[in-house]
Amino acid sequence: MDATYIWTGIVIYIIFASVTAWLSRSRDGSESSMTGYFLGNRGMSGFLSAMSYSATTYSAFMLIGLAGLTYAGGVGALGFELIYLCGVTLVLIFGPRFWLAGKEFGFVTPSEMLGHRYQNRGVAIVTALTSCVFLIPYSAVQLAGVGYLLEGMSGENISFTAGTVLATVLAIAFALVAGLRSVVWTDSLQAIIMIISATVVVIFVINGLGGVGDFFDKVSETSPGSLTVPGNGFFSLSAFIGLTLPWIFFSISNPQVSQRLYTPKSMKDLRVMLLGFMAFGFIYTLVAVTWGFAASIEFPGLANGDLATPMLLASDLVPTVLGVIVMVGIMAAAVSTIDSILLTLSSMVTRDVFAQATPRATDARQLLVGKIVIPVIAVLAFLFARLELNLIAVLSVSASAGLLVMVPPIIGTFFWRRGTAAGVLSGTIVGGIVVGVLEYTKSEAITAGPLDETGQLLGQGSGVWGLAVSVALFVGVSLMTKAPKEMADTFSSFMRTKLKERQAV
Repeated sequence: MDATYIWTGIVIYIIFASVTAWLSRSRDGSESSMTGYFLGNRGMSGFLSAMSYSATTYSAFMLIGLAGLTYAGGVGALGFELIYLCGVTLVLIFGPRFWLAGKEFGFVTPSEMLGHRYQNRGVAIVTALTSCVFLIPYSAVQLAGVGYLLEGMSGENISFTAGTVLATVLAIAFALVAGLRSVVWTDSLQAIIMIISATVVVIFVINGLGGVGDFFDKVSETSPGSLTVPGNGFFSLSAFIGLTLPWIFFSISNPQVSQRLYTPKSMKDLRVMLLGFMAFGFIYTLVAVTWGFAASIEFPGLANGDLATPMLLASDLVPTVLGVIVMVGIMAAAVSTIDSILLTLSSMVTRDVFAQATPRATDARQLLVGKIVIPVIAVLAFLFARLELNLIAVLSVSASAGLLVMVPPIIGTFFWRRGTAAGVLSGTIVGGIVVGVLEYTKSEAITAGPLDETGQLLGQGSGVWGLAVSVALFVGVSLMTKAPKEMADTFSSFMRTKLKERQAV
């Protein structure tokens, strides 16, 4: 595709998104506080929350990553993503509890909630830093998605580096304009563009390949076994478990997502957010998988599955204007995810590290530090993206695998009074190290000792081992140490009382 068309679409998007971000600024100056800037003053409507949640979650991972995963491994990618949607039902259990805790205790970050519940500053600091360690690479995945997209669609006339630089600059700018309000409003615009344009492309592509009847016959011919599991062997049982486990708990383990549970203005808006996201996600999953199959028909033998979407959009199957619109939607979604991660990590560094180290820091000073941290995190993500690692979907899951170590203390916060700070610290630190070592070993292709040729330990991925170690240490160490009984009882009784009141209403 001519790079002129691509740059024209990007410029138009930047203008509309910039205007939207600027108009999102509140007139009462609520962005001048930590709660206002990072949580939208806890006043987001259900529709805006649903669109923002969707754009934040379904980023470069979906139409580039999931399509690429389908291209590489076949229909197993559909099962993988549908399991994620099933995992989102955890929000039905934890969503109201996060929301109520945030309202009652004024939490800005999930790490702050953990530190309060386990009565230990170290818990807040360690969980915040663990989030940084694993989410910065996840941000880099989004930047890389934009780089691959623009490079592939332009026939390399736009370099990978140019795409990542553009995404980095836009993410910093939108995050700084008005904090979460800016991100939510631009997210909503992007989500609508994404779902409509991507669905229309599916119609054009399937018709261009002979219609629904011929489509799956051609998939079977060009990619034998791709419509069965394990198909070509990509989705072995251990690989499937390793990929899906982090996704099942994604909605509570990833702080850029769980922090959004603090933002709706009411419990009703929280429900609308969840239902809207589920509908959006189901449609988008079918779209992404279809794209992957279409690319396997039209472009067999690609060296990197992440090029499936760029090649498809630049092909004759998709009208140029529509291809540019979809490209803008994918790029905007990636920027949206980076925005959310930048805001979440900067709020965690500020609230859970800086504020813990300097308890007398005012709210205004915390906010200033948070804004300074945003570009720092963005630059670190950019440097990581420069590695140009392959298979975005797999990398996304690898980053989320490390965050599985957060799951036991989060569950314990609401459902296990016996949990202790020592249990949280040991499980988070050791579990995180286990994931990090296994992921590093896999990337270095070191397969000595108990590691197999895929870099797995005894046939299981890093997420499985990280979660197992975290659970064992959290439970075992907690049972050997003294729990903060008063706070545990307060938290438990408060939740029980408030949830009964809500049910009664």
